Amino acid sequence: MSNLFAIGDRLGGFLRRQPAYLAIALPIAIPFLLATVSLHDPSAKPAAASSGPHLNYADLMAASAPSQLPDHSVILPIEEDDTLDAVLLSGGLTRGESAALTAQFAKSIDVRRLRPGNLVRFHYGENQRPDSIELKINGWGKVDALRNGDHFDVTAREAEIREIESTISAKIDTSLYEAIRSAGESPQLVQQLVDVFQWDIDFFALKKGDSFNVVVKKRFAGSDDIGYGPISAARFIHDGETYEAFHSDTGYYSANGTPLRKQFLRAPLAFTRITSTFSNRRFHPLLHYFRPHHGVDYGAPTGTPVMTTADGVVVEAAYNRGEGNYIKVRHSARIDTMYLHLSKFAKGIKRGAKVTQGQVIGYVGMTGLATGPHLDYRVQEAGVWLDPQKMKSITPDPLRGDALRVFRNEVVRLTPRLSAPPAQVAQSAVPKRRALF
Repeated sequence: MSNLFAIGDRLGGFLRRQPAYLAIALPIAIPFLLATVSLHDPSAKPAAASSGPHLNYADLMAASAPSQLPDHSVILPIEEDDTLDAVLLSGGLTRGESAALTAQFAKSIDVRRLRPGNLVRFHYGENQRPDSIELKINGWGKVDALRNGDHFDVTAREAEIREIESTISAKIDTSLYEAIRSAGESPQLVQQLVDVFQWDIDFFALKKGDSFNVVVKKRFAGSDDIGYGPISAARFIHDGETYEAFHSDTGYYSANGTPLRKQFLRAPLAFTRITSTFSNRRFHPLLHYFRPHHGVDYGAPTGTPVMTTADGVVVEAAYNRGEGNYIKVRHSARIDTMYLHLSKFAKGIKRGAKVTQGQVIGYVGMTGLATGPHLDYRVQEAGVWLDPQKMKSITPDPLRGDALRVFRNEVVRLTPRLSAPPAQVAQSAVPKRRALF
């Protein structure tokens, strides 16, 4: 009976943390010799935002041979700080059995790195002992253990990785992040979309009513959602302007084969806010008099990564009283960029270091004359300060020859998927509600 209480405590604790499943909590009190415990509630609303991939284990039973599955089973979720040994003991194995089975599982997986969200299913025979055990590893597959006398035969089954090209769309109401989440997708897609259009769209200035359509390959390990491949095509409508992007082996291009990548990124940080703009006469909050502010201030938490906006060479990485820790990067004989008030430099950043566009070179801080953590980003051409928000970038060469012909075929194939209004574009066929086993 102690094993039954341990299972009940573990399952009860899990369900108390999952409001969507409260309606089915009562079966926990029923002895596990009755019907299989199910945690799937098809009438429940989709769960709130989560930081990891969605779970989808509906095919687990179908994937196992019916002759190997006893009639009675219990699911135990792996919780924070759990060990596989502790879960196996809770499921009814003896200490000797648990130690031996953990050692066998370790031949296929790293049992020290099991994460919350993975599940262990115990199947019980007439003697109330586990006859078989299934360890479901999210995003990888599962490991089966079938009792054979006084030991278990273990079989590992890695899930097949599949890609499904899907169309996703949404209108922006409050933020790009919320729009992606409302479409039932992972925040990972937010960064990918920003990466595609970062040279043309100021993502700090999105407006309500902006919209996007994205064609992207969703990746699955068996039935587990494990993220996305590259975006195949995207259309973003911002402030009445329409921007399109199509993927090629060498990057993203407009429909006519002109690359979207420019010489300079629009901003050196991701997802921050502008707290002060370029000005020839700004009242300094610490010095209390008017003087020029030849940069753009981005407010962000201390430690936020700062990227160089173009390829170049570090010509200064130093400290002074006004600018604090700062880095100066030379991009050509005429153009330099500067990154001020850093908390620290990234590893390897020093005078003479070569850097590439998008490389992290430092971290936001408030060193020097600063009232709070922020980055002061500046651009200088031939000794003249430029407003970073008004810079016109230089575009690399467009596609030509065979590469352009292949690219145009993809544009013809993908353009119809970007043409329907957001409300009419079909969402991914993958159900938003995931079952546990």
